[in-house]
Amino acid sequence: MKTPPFYICVMLLVFNAGIGTAQKKLVNGVWHAALTTATGKQIPFNFEVKDTLGKKQLAIINGSERFKVSDIETKDDSILIHMPLFDSEIKTRVEGNTLKGKWIKHLPQKDVAMDFFARPNEPVRFLDARTKPRYNIQGRWSAIFAGGETTVAEFKQQGGALTGTFLTTSGDYRYLEGVVAGDSLYLSCFDGGHAYLFTAKIEDGQAISNGKFYAGYSSISDWAAVKNDAAKLPDAYSLTALKPGIKKVDFTFADLNGKKVSLSNPQFKNKVVILQLMGSWCPNCMDETAYMVNFYKKYQTLGVEVVGLAYERSADFNLSKASLSLVQKRFNVPYPILITGYTTAKNEVIKSLPMMADFSAFPTTIIIDKQGTVRKIHTGFSGPGTGNYYTEFINEFEKLIDGLVAEK
Repeated sequence: MKTPPFYICVMLLVFNAGIGTAQKKLVNGVWHAALTTATGKQIPFNFEVKDTLGKKQLAIINGSERFKVSDIETKDDSILIHMPLFDSEIKTRVEGNTLKGKWIKHLPQKDVAMDFFARPNEPVRFLDARTKPRYNIQGRWSAIFAGGETTVAEFKQQGGALTGTFLTTSGDYRYLEGVVAGDSLYLSCFDGGHAYLFTAKIEDGQAISNGKFYAGYSSISDWAAVKNDAAKLPDAYSLTALKPGIKKVDFTFADLNGKKVSLSNPQFKNKVVILQLMGSWCPNCMDETAYMVNFYKKYQTLGVEVVGLAYERSADFNLSKASLSLVQKRFNVPYPILITGYTTAKNEVIKSLPMMADFSAFPTTIIIDKQGTVRKIHTGFSGPGTGNYYTEFINEFEKLIDGLVAEK
């Protein structure tokens, strides 16, 4: 029996109503989005919407990185975008052809929110910065931030398009993207956990001045830079050490299932062990985790073990477990991640590992030989957004591990 046309129309109306305004307005393509700081400054970024297996999927664009977000809820004219890391979300409503709402970052004691908007079919990042560039700033720079922190800036420029990052002793600012317009520099990044905006004046091909660094809702710092092809950071293996006379570390912490794990466990006997001091809140730690997962797959059969020691913003086991489970799922981490029960303060790390003389930053990587002796401690992590720095680190690190594996 044929279904009458009237009923077909009713069924289609019901189906379309179920889709909702938000689902239909979340159109495929590249969007322009921005977060607004306390001073009214906008931190822009782009994202692309696609249909994947019948569902909307979003990819946040920062340079060559595409940060995939698949947990998207739509209802009526509302859209809720759950970030896969960093315990944050974007809550928006459809207003005309624009999404308006808040980016909400959940912290242990409070939530922090920033105004958010996005418009479809606008692939431009900095809408008001389209002037022809006066200078090309490609190359390496010595950059100094307020407080005297010295960093290394690495920029790549094609026409007015600019990408790059700032490297520090604790890691890098990951994938930054922007433009050189006239004599001005603009760079930004949003990864679901951190929102950055860099602006500055380019004096000539050799100096950058009047820089402002906006981080999150309210942080503002000054910065400046000079061209320096020889700029480099201190040796990352020289920044953290054990106390004099101590050569080994030990601990007992619980994994995500509550099982106690110690370096004295049989699985680590006569193995080269890598301790990854990390946290789910730390973007450089996430870059390191992505690398360590592939490293572990390559080196485990050669007698190498990796253990993550997690320091979270809360000492609560269940809250830590929830955040770290997202990390484990996101990167499909095959090695144990242990919940130390200590928070991110430097003195807390020393309490958890009292054999350490100092602690500089997350992530920190402790490299232990087959006899249980600490051979090297590496501070920070230069991720794939740093280009050659990342490649050089991997080559150096894996050469070190190859040597330890070969030892009898």
